[in-house]
Amino acid sequence: MKTVNLHEAKTHLSRLVDQAASGEAFVIAKAGRPMVKVVPLDARKTEQPRRIGFLAGQISVPDDFDRMGDDEIVRSFEGS
Repeated sequence: MKTVNLHEAKTHLSRLVDQAASGEAFVIAKAGRPMVKVVPLDARKTEQPRRIGFLAGQISVPDDFDRMGDDEIVRSFEGS
């Protein structure tokens, strides 16, 4: 795997990113010490779209939801 120093990576970033996107991963080193590995994203692994509202009507949130557990929290802080 190709290793480039930080200065070279900054100077040729566009070309290096194009190469990485085509499958040629590389490592960026600072003062000879490897720091990061640049690899292409796997286009096949796409995130599932969020299904907002798919449980509508199936669950309910109590009116006092934002106050639930207040007593326990106070006791925890007071040590009682």
